[in-house]
Parts: sequence; structure tokens; C-alpha cells
Amino acid sequence: MTVEDVRATLGARVLVGEEHLDREVRSACGSDMMSDVLAFSKDHSVLLTGLVNPQVVRTAEMLDIVCIIFIRGKKADEKLLEMARERGLVVLETGHRMFTACGMLYAAGLRGGAV
Repeated sequence: MTVEDVRATLGARVLVGEEHLDREVRSACGSDMMSDVLAFSKDHSVLLTGLVNPQVVRTAEMLDIVCIIFIRGKKADEKLLEMARERGLVVLETGHRMFTACGMLYAAGLRGGAV
């Protein structure tokens, strides 16, 4: 699956990184707790979160996450988007809630990491 496939599945809007939509995505992680993301996320994953702060970008960078998806229509400020842009991340936003967005991606064939 690619980031574009993820975007299309969720009907998400690209905020940053449109030039990277062809990147491969191997798994997904949905959490507002960055400690859980650090513990359970895998490389080449997407991160779904309602947390909109610079720590999300820093966490994504540390874990080789290729795409951050802000759920529930959360809005990122320009400073956060610039951080993501500088790090080559894709940032999407969707109006879906966490449970729904994760379910849609799971139904499309994307899986999470093993516990």
C-alpha cells in the first residue's frame, strides 16, 4: 500500500508532502500517546493521532514513520507543518474518528504491528 492509497481510503486532505504520496506503507499505528507509538510502531508506518503538537513530528522522525494523519478534523499550525516539511513527512487530515479511520485502513488491507 502507498500513502496515496491511505489518503484515498480515508478521503483525507494532504497538508504537506504531496510529492511523497508514492511511498510504501507497511503498517499503521493509532494513538494519542506518543509513548505507545514509540513502543509499538514499526518502520514505514502511518501514525493516526488526534494529538497536534511538535512531539508528534519528532516521534515520527525517530521511528521512520512516513505519514502522520490527524483525525477528527484536527488542525495543525504552520510551525508544525513546516517541521514535517523539513523532515520529508507526509501530513494528512481527515474528519474520521480514530476507530473509524483505523477500521477503514484495516479493511483496505493495512495491518498494525504485533504486540
